[in-house]
Amino acid sequence: MHATLQKIIGLANGPFKPFLLPLIFAMVIVGVLPLIAGYIVLLERKVMAHMQVRLGPMRVGPHGLLQPIADAVKLLLKEDIVPESADKMIFWLAPLLSVTAAMLAMSALAFGPGFQIAELNIGLLFVVGIGAMGIFGIVLGGWASNSHYSLLGAMRSAAQLVSYETAAGMAIVGTLLMAGTLSIRGIVEEQAAHGIWFIFAAPIGFFVYVIASIAETNRAPFDMPEAESELVAGYMTEFSGFRWALYFLAEYTNMVVVSAIATTLFLGGWLRPFAATPAFNFLDWLPPLLMVGIAGYCLFRAPKQPVGIQKLVMVAVAGLFVVLGLALVAPLAAPAGSMIAGWKASLHGGFWFSLKVFLYIYLFMWLRFTFPRYRFDQLMRLGWQFLIPVSIVNVVGIATGLALHRAFGWSLWLSLPLTTVVTAAVAAFLGAAGERKEPSEAIVGEFWGTGRDA
Repeated sequence: MHATLQKIIGLANGPFKPFLLPLIFAMVIVGVLPLIAGYIVLLERKVMAHMQVRLGPMRVGPHGLLQPIADAVKLLLKEDIVPESADKMIFWLAPLLSVTAAMLAMSALAFGPGFQIAELNIGLLFVVGIGAMGIFGIVLGGWASNSHYSLLGAMRSAAQLVSYETAAGMAIVGTLLMAGTLSIRGIVEEQAAHGIWFIFAAPIGFFVYVIASIAETNRAPFDMPEAESELVAGYMTEFSGFRWALYFLAEYTNMVVVSAIATTLFLGGWLRPFAATPAFNFLDWLPPLLMVGIAGYCLFRAPKQPVGIQKLVMVAVAGLFVVLGLALVAPLAAPAGSMIAGWKASLHGGFWFSLKVFLYIYLFMWLRFTFPRYRFDQLMRLGWQFLIPVSIVNVVGIATGLALHRAFGWSLWLSLPLTTVVTAAVAAFLGAAGERKEPSEAIVGEFWGTGRDA
């Protein structure tokens, strides 16, 4: 046993050393991400309940914390039904294709300066390209089901993704012009070098990317491929059991992917606010103080719980956050130059990156429970007649601002805001023109069968 352990240690310190950490990170993503996706679903149900002034899941486990586990077990035990006339091979492979593309896209993302599977010089291009392949799983699943509902849902999804990936791609190009690199780390380092997050240099691009990312992930109010009112469940109508759950795992994984891309491109990645300003170094103490504050709140709420097991869980959660707080405060309290002090970038960077991703995902949930679903013609009009033109003007504006800075010596603080104002004016003009061209309710009802007389 000892000899085997020595061999493993020798391999880890030998030729396999460069691959050890990426392998561990990959295992964490594949093993932990489905659990994270399950608890994002629980969080979404809790947020929805809070917004609707009611209780969310509370029955399974303390405060409903075991509900995702119960859902996973239920889906594993449900009967796996395959329609008799379906193309069985494609029917089996389609959900796997979607979830594999979503997880593979995460391999080039950096969730902090110390957590990245592969650093590629074309990292962003790889993430966007691999993530776009998920549409094949949706289209093939709709086709293989041999169902009109599924096929229409798949076609809707294909049209929607083509429309909004174009706008999202143009929004990404604007930040790439400022960063000058496709490397994930390089984009964050450029924001650190400029001392500003790109959301402040290109707010129109961020707005376009937010809207396009919601449509790309089929989230409400753009969830037309899964519209229950007219398509039952869209492209996944004929799927059941865990195969059905794989599509939702792909959707929630894609939410994490687009949130991580937005964080990297526009929100400074793992940089804390005002990272280049020494006067704001006190913000380094915010992560451990937040952990301690959450722990204190859990201890305050523990005696008020009606059941003993709930009290124990609240105390255990408090203990977990105390440990996280100690881990975050250790690099700050350690002597400068020590090994523990060197962990600060990785630990605090991971905290800030995770916090930004969480806030972006919360925005997804907030919009879902706020806006009604668009009609499909409105969805297409928003993409082709508003977002794509605005994104193109945004790219031209950023390029013009950079040209004025590099060729004529203009300050970036003058050239980029000026071009942003011009882009906003074009967006306002397109929005007003779109309102004038909005078809009457009678015409829309006659065409879509959704008018008052339908």
